[in-house]
Amino acid sequence: MNDRPDRAHLEARIGYKFKNRSLLERALTHSSYSNESGLKNHHLHCNERLEFLGDSVLSLITSNYLFGKFEDCPEGELTRMRAEVVCERALAGYSEKIELGKYLLLGIGEEKNNGRSRKSILADAFEALLAAIYIDAGERGMETVKKFLLPFICAEIENIGKSKGFGGDPKSLLQQFVQQAEGDFLEYIVVGQSGPDHMKTFRVEAHLNSNVIGRGEGRSKREAEQNAAMEALKLFSVIPNENEN
Repeated sequence: MNDRPDRAHLEARIGYKFKNRSLLERALTHSSYSNESGLKNHHLHCNERLEFLGDSVLSLITSNYLFGKFEDCPEGELTRMRAEVVCERALAGYSEKIELGKYLLLGIGEEKNNGRSRKSILADAFEALLAAIYIDAGERGMETVKKFLLPFICAEIENIGKSKGFGGDPKSLLQQFVQQAEGDFLEYIVVGQSGPDHMKTFRVEAHLNSNVIGRGEGRSKREAEQNAAMEALKLFSVIPNENEN
């Protein structure tokens, strides 16, 4: 389409020029768009596989930075900080800083439902972008991604580092609460999903050992997990339950 924003402007924002422009295009393609394209194996033409890789690249770079930066921090504190700076809220914020949303290719339904500003879509696209840079840069992939990513991570750490709270991330807060009791095991289990590929609703349960402590729904697994964690926090009275008198 001729009205698509120039990808060169995005490359200027991120400080990296792609050798393989198709990688960038795929990173910006939401599954709702590829679903409507009519292409065979449409899942190979969207950013979901790149998101999978980008999640690992993001975690490794962030973990390595925190490990070296905070030499006296115990494992639990490092885990808390990492969870805070790579959560959906944070990743969506990084996307907004480079205006990633306006470059995305979305299906008609997502376009009408304000998909360009949906946190789950922005967070996933940011991870896909990291993977695209990593692959395109070849041998210097990790170093190139680190150069792009760390300014976001450092700024986020600066915002939360001196605070002992959790900038609104229920999963991180629940994890810290659970860690107070040694031996407890927290996990999130997808118990159902409904709707077409481009408009799925996920249902997730938060399990503490063998007990269900929270349930949540969302347009992404990440969003459903956050909602399940929020319900668990209310159950344990870590945060107030607005429904209680």
